[in-house]
Amino acid sequence: MAWQKDHKQKTRLRILKSGAKLFTLKGFDKVGINDVMADAGLTRGAFYSHFSSKAELYAESMRTAGSRRAKNILNRSPEESSAALQALVNGYLSQGHRKSEEGGCPLAFLVTDITQQDEQVRDVYTQVFRGFMDMLGSRLGGTEAADADAQKNQLLQKTVMMVGGMAIARALNDDDLAEELLHACRQGMLEGIPATA
Repeated sequence: MAWQKDHKQKTRLRILKSGAKLFTLKGFDKVGINDVMADAGLTRGAFYSHFSSKAELYAESMRTAGSRRAKNILNRSPEESSAALQALVNGYLSQGHRKSEEGGCPLAFLVTDITQQDEQVRDVYTQVFRGFMDMLGSRLGGTEAADADAQKNQLLQKTVMMVGGMAIARALNDDDLAEELLHACRQGMLEGIPATA
């Protein structure tokens, strides 16, 4: 039986999807190539026709996880409006995201893992962070700040409130405290944004 033309690409995507899920849940050191391939329903032998190393898979998986998370967010809040911003903030800073077993935002889920990785991986993390910040900026629209530097500063603060709030909430083993933290971050993010009907 002949392979379909897109078989190799589909196989690569299966590996990346499994890598994105497992790495965001467990980090680099606790996930092996065998784990990823088993989750993808493939043998280890197929790995090297797609990736040269675990580090390459990790970097590409992070990009895949970031892209998948961004698509989910954009699908829930496709336009610039206070409702779109509220949907983004409420979805991201939620217990559902915090407890996700399918892997969540690599920015929050891998924040402590990244500092131990090589420059290739850190470059991808930086790109994903910039992409998240741009997406958030498109949802925030105009800000109160008069100049570009002040606007960028506000955007950085809001981005860190979301990513950092989720990262810390995930680290806490007290669900009530984690919810208080997420609630405070949601309030901080939505302060000054008109409520929707």
